[in-house]
Amino acid sequence: MKRRILKYFKHIFATILVLLSIAVVTIWSLNGTIYYADNPVKRNWIQEGPYIFFENNSVISVNHITGNKEDGMRVGRKEYHIGSKIKTSSYFNLDGSHFEFAIDANIHTPKAIYEDSNKILAISDVESGYKTFRDFLINNKVINKDLEWTFGNGHLVLVGDFVDRGFSTTQVLWFIYKLEQEAKKSGGRVHFILGNHEIKNLQGDYRKASPKYFYAATILGKQQYELYNENSFIGRWMASKNTLELINGNLFLHGGLHPAITNYDTSIEEINSIVRQNYRQVYYPKKEKNLKQLLISTTKGPSWYRGYFYDDLSQEEIEKGLNQFNAKAIIVGHTPQFKVKKMYNGKVFGIDVIHPKDYKKTFPPQQSEGLLIENNKYYRALHTGRKIQL
Repeated sequence: MKRRILKYFKHIFATILVLLSIAVVTIWSLNGTIYYADNPVKRNWIQEGPYIFFENNSVISVNHITGNKEDGMRVGRKEYHIGSKIKTSSYFNLDGSHFEFAIDANIHTPKAIYEDSNKILAISDVESGYKTFRDFLINNKVINKDLEWTFGNGHLVLVGDFVDRGFSTTQVLWFIYKLEQEAKKSGGRVHFILGNHEIKNLQGDYRKASPKYFYAATILGKQQYELYNENSFIGRWMASKNTLELINGNLFLHGGLHPAITNYDTSIEEINSIVRQNYRQVYYPKKEKNLKQLLISTTKGPSWYRGYFYDDLSQEEIEKGLNQFNAKAIIVGHTPQFKVKKMYNGKVFGIDVIHPKDYKKTFPPQQSEGLLIENNKYYRALHTGRKIQL
């Protein structure tokens, strides 16, 4: 009898071990996270937007959507002359907050190289998480609780993939736009470096976007690609951004530099120009081998490459790429890590962590991190505002 009971418990124990192993593998394959519940608040839209479009050479329309499935949806629309001062706001359903900002119809391509002694805070792959992004910046003293810029002349570097996989893409993008304006007034700078998901949206690839934006476009009487095309303010603004920037000797880009880049006599400015000209062109492999094909490749391009984490690269290959652009380190997102990570003797930093989602619960709970560079030292910047030197 005792042997039967012991055998029974062994079977139970073995079954539990198998189930735990499956759970661990599943969580690992999902980058350490399982999403298990949505907040129903997301179904009730209050002043969702703004969705801003150039109607012609002289008129801009500002649109907000309000409503729900039961009561129906309605669009609030205002038109302005392009030269006028346009003030608008973006509402965040989850906590009933909003922020205001002004629209400047003049959109300029930013510089790509900066040299000063100011501190840098970098974060990547927020993936439409407005609350996560906002609270991280508050706790790390980039903004105050009134969402005003308090980072002085510092650099806030956003290393791509701030869109898709979430419900607050609109809020995130307009928040970046608002912070850009405020940072300039204080001598600081917000650097929005495009990742592969921003480029996907510019190309009309919405497979990772929330269905919310398919319906938002329909309510506005548009196709989804029109949310980011040349007549869209946010689309035109995003398409002006860089793929890589050199800030105080640190090279920031979303994916990474493929070693083949050293086969070409090129510059940061040329790389940005080539990729920017092709933001709206869908890539497909071509027979010819040249710099353009390398840069816009969806496996080797600077917004897509994952080689620092998956390829067997040597220290020499890493440093050769950095030396080509007079950089001392490279900071990338794109490839998820459990925490901000220093690699290749401090020449590469991976800063893509899995951030909390606005309207989803996760197991285990996730916490944001970024990279702080101050006085030539590198720190993990935690969601609490605490920093840990790397």
